[in-house]
Amino acid sequence: MTDDPLVALAERLQDICVLRGITVGTAESCTGGLIAHVLTEVPGSSGYFAGGIVSYSNAIKERDLGVAADVIARHGAVSAQTARAMATGARIRLGVDVAVSVTGIAGPGGGSDEKPVGLTYVGVADRDGVDVRRFAWTGDRTANKRSSAAAALTLLIERLEDDGE
Repeated sequence: MTDDPLVALAERLQDICVLRGITVGTAESCTGGLIAHVLTEVPGSSGYFAGGIVSYSNAIKERDLGVAADVIARHGAVSAQTARAMATGARIRLGVDVAVSVTGIAGPGGGSDEKPVGLTYVGVADRDGVDVRRFAWTGDRTANKRSSAAAALTLLIERLEDDGE
């Protein structure tokens, strides 16, 4: 077991996925690949983790994840709708059983009254549909990225544990 709580979550996710033969992919924006990094910190992650797409720009969200330009235009890159489309796109494009997406404003700049620094949406898509959750972190950039990654891993674990019952 590790001292890093993110790696501990990755170990737990890996146990579930390997046991059940589930493949996972990621679509990350504000976390910049942190989730994929944490997953691959655990030896044996290639047994379930297929890969990820870091879609920091809207153009990559559209091109590589299939997020419709009008979704971003109407709702913004940081929105439940974009998180939903990112997760769905990653699941399809990576050919995995379940995909997680994260889009948010890590800070310290980039926020507004409507969408403050720390606002983050996490989505999980599987064969049963997509679940999106909204979070509002209050840390610095690194803390917000780590909180977002933890939320993504936790949501994946919850979704898979619920599905296994």
